Amino acid sequence: MATLRAEAPAILLLLALAAAPFVGFGEGYMLTLLARAMILAMAAVSLSLLVGGAGLVSMGHAAMLGFGAYAVVILDDARVTEIAVVLPVAIAAAAGFALVTGAVAIRTSGVHFIMITLAFGQMAFFTASSLAGYGGDDGYTLYSRTEIGGARLLEDRLAFHFVCVGALAGTWLLCRLLLASRFGRVLRAAKGNPLRAQALGFDPYPYRLVAYVIAGAIGGASGFLFANATEFVAPAYFSWQRSGELLFMVILGGVAGLHGALIGALGFVLLEEWLSHQWEHWRIVFGVLLILAVLFLPNGLAGIPGQIAKAARR
Repeated sequence: MATLRAEAPAILLLLALAAAPFVGFGEGYMLTLLARAMILAMAAVSLSLLVGGAGLVSMGHAAMLGFGAYAVVILDDARVTEIAVVLPVAIAAAAGFALVTGAVAIRTSGVHFIMITLAFGQMAFFTASSLAGYGGDDGYTLYSRTEIGGARLLEDRLAFHFVCVGALAGTWLLCRLLLASRFGRVLRAAKGNPLRAQALGFDPYPYRLVAYVIAGAIGGASGFLFANATEFVAPAYFSWQRSGELLFMVILGGVAGLHGALIGALGFVLLEEWLSHQWEHWRIVFGVLLILAVLFLPNGLAGIPGQIAKAARR
C-alpha cells in the first residue's frame, strides 16, 4: 500500500498524459508541446536516476540527448530512416559516449564530477558545431521522420503522442525497477556512505558506471524522439544550458523520487510556454519563480501535498 501511494503521482500523471488528446488537448499545437515536455521528462527521469539514486550531479547530460539526435541526423543524411536501425544506433551512440566519459568522470566526485561532465558536454558541443556536412552551427533539417516498418507513423501527431507516452512510461518503470532492485540499493548505499559500501564488499565504481551508461542510453532514446519531434537538430542539443535545464527540472520536481522529475519537467516546459506568451521579457519572471520554488519548496513540486498535509495537522 505504501509503495502504491508513493508511485501514485507518476501513474496518475502518465494516465493524464494518455487521456490529454481526448479532453481538450488534441490540437496540433498542444500535442507538439506535450510531446516536447514528455521527451524532456524522459531525459530528466534518467538524470534523476543519477542524482537521486547515485548522487551523481551531471552537467553534461544533454550530450546524451545530442548524441541520440545526431545519430538520427547522420543516418537521415545516408537515407537510412528505419526505426529498427536508427533507434538502436541512437541509443548505442549515447551509451558509448556515456561509457567512455563516465569511466573517467566517475572516478571523481562532488564539484569535480560536475565540472568534468560539463567539460565533456562542451567538447561534444564544439565537435557538433564543427560538423559542416551536417549543418555546423546552423543545424540540420531532417528529410523525413523515422519510419516504422516502412510506414511514416511518427508523422501523425496523435500516434507520436502515444509513442512519447509509452516511451516515458517505459523509462519511468525501468528506472523505478532499477532503484528498487539490489543494484539500486547498492547505488543508494554508496551515495550515502561510499566507504561503508566498500567495507560491505561493494565497490561503488562499477555500479555507478552502469547507472551512468543506462542514463546515457535513455538520453539517446530521448534525443531520437526529440529529433523526430522537431525535424531539426542543432549543436544546441549538447549545450550546458540544456543540461542545466534538465538538472533544474529534477530539482524543481524533487529529487526524492522519480515522479519528481516527471512533474518538474512538465511543469518547467508548460510554465515556460505560458509565460513566453504573456510578456516579452518573460525570462525575468520565469527566473524569479524558479528561484522562489527552490527556496520555499525544499522537496520540490512533488512535496507540495506533503507540506499541505503537515500544515493542516498543525
